Amino acid sequence: MLNHLTEGPASAPPLLLGPSLGTSYALWDEVAPELSIGHRVIRWDLPGHGGSAADLIGPGATVGDLAGLVLALADSLGVERFAYAGVSLGGAVGLHLAAHHPERVSSLAVVCSSAHFNGAKPWEERAALVRAEGLDGLAESADARWFTPGFTVPRLVRDHREADPGAYAACCDALAAFDLRDRLGGITAPTLLIAGREDPATPPAHLREIADAVPGAALVEIPGASHLAPAERPEAVLTALRGHFDGGAKRGMAVRREVLGDAHVDRAQGRQTPFTARFQDFISRYAWGEIWTDGTLSRRERSMVTMTALVAHGHYEELAMHVRAARRNGLTPDEIGAVLLQTAVYCGVPAANSAFAAAQRVLAEEDDTP
Repeated sequence: MLNHLTEGPASAPPLLLGPSLGTSYALWDEVAPELSIGHRVIRWDLPGHGGSAADLIGPGATVGDLAGLVLALADSLGVERFAYAGVSLGGAVGLHLAAHHPERVSSLAVVCSSAHFNGAKPWEERAALVRAEGLDGLAESADARWFTPGFTVPRLVRDHREADPGAYAACCDALAAFDLRDRLGGITAPTLLIAGREDPATPPAHLREIADAVPGAALVEIPGASHLAPAERPEAVLTALRGHFDGGAKRGMAVRREVLGDAHVDRAQGRQTPFTARFQDFISRYAWGEIWTDGTLSRRERSMVTMTALVAHGHYEELAMHVRAARRNGLTPDEIGAVLLQTAVYCGVPAANSAFAAAQRVLAEEDDTP
């Protein structure tokens, strides 16, 4: 089984993160913790890299073999369908999964990768070199291949040096045999391509080729990034991945309308000005797009928590809005009354008195509705 690290709520949507050749799941150290706020993030190591056993693959391995190991990992964790992002070889694994196992991949991001890796010969030569001489020589040139001048991540260079030469060479075999160009048009998962503008290994043209072939795909180029963009430009990569996987404010707006109702949201949007626009985006993106979409609590439970907090702080106008939301989320008037009675004990009788008055006005409006 592939070595892996799981972060984030178990109830959150799963997101698998794949590494590049020569690195471990540490490649995602600056990105994964932020993604785990809204996802069950599962980072994995290639065979012979990080903590994964070297004998999981052998000479003549293919990207399909690696994809099979990823599916076995997902199965062992009870993950049927998942979003996926991968760098370089990890990105090739994602393309293979999306093309050959579309029922498993809900959304795809391919980072600094390609649908082919410049033919078989360079990878066959590298595999032979590593089998004969080990990885020390290649590790010495890792910075030049991976990063822009003057940048390095010592942990990743150490991972390169400490990888198993046989497993590394088998991964080179997989890259040598990989060419998915004839399958790109059949990929149906929403797909994002992220290119490092300074990447010599998989230049932006390789990502543009995929973007042009995959229906509806989007492409982001990151200035100042070379081959390992998540390590060199984590903020830019994080922004792109969040927008792709979370739907950002768009997803939050949909939930906001479901909970508060179209009429309320339309009024709020109608009052929006350039001064308040960023605040409205903040609410939609984080409050509604991340917190209210977390499946750990039901919407009924979230309504109860929200009403209690609003009573505690005396926000009775907001309370009225969330009494309406609570009704939309399935709470009965009796259940709302029980919540407010609980606040009388823990927030004080005067606060509960005002809360009951606000709630009664809302419930009376319901009674008057024909």
